[in-house]
Amino acid sequence: MVQLASMIASQALREYRIMAGAALVAGVSPVEIKEIVYQAVPYVGMAKVYDFLHATNELFAERGIKLPLPGQSTTTPQNRVEKGIAVMKQIVGSDAVEKLRASAPDDQKHIYGYLAANCFGDHVARGGIDVPTRELLTLSMLVSLGGCEAQLKGHVAANLNVGNSRGRMIDVLTQLLPFIGYPRTLNGLRVIDEVTGADFAGAGTRNRKEAE
Repeated sequence: MVQLASMIASQALREYRIMAGAALVAGVSPVEIKEIVYQAVPYVGMAKVYDFLHATNELFAERGIKLPLPGQSTTTPQNRVEKGIAVMKQIVGSDAVEKLRASAPDDQKHIYGYLAANCFGDHVARGGIDVPTRELLTLSMLVSLGGCEAQLKGHVAANLNVGNSRGRMIDVLTQLLPFIGYPRTLNGLRVIDEVTGADFAGAGTRNRKEAE
């Protein structure tokens, strides 16, 4: 699942199609695969996810999987903001969310409103995949995109908040290494080290920084 999320972020459409077929054989459900695609929209962008949605539908049709799949939305137009904020607080922490909303400049408040209602309310709050797994998917996409270290730092902390350990996150990066290469993997490891406070003083750390 984390590999599929990474491939969407990396725009590896042909590899995604092959691996999505393998995922079905391995026991990943059609709902889970579709939810990975949907969750990529707020992180990767609708334009970049569009082809992956169609590739997924084509794959399902080839495998005799009937569409549409059972709906997984848990919000309505009336409560998407409220539920989005609740999910944000579950993942990020209540104090951090309140501080973020209170400190946003007036001309940027609408963006943070979208973040709550759209990213978390419309997407992360959906069913089909539990919150800890969704945070690992987000971690995978941010590492694979590259240049998102500020957001990655927040989501490493969020992963810890929802019960995903440092070791679990390193396992994810290990699975992604062949697909995203060493520079992005090492950048991800550095952020994990920073957030978890791991002390790797000495030659090992120096060598890793030099490799980057």
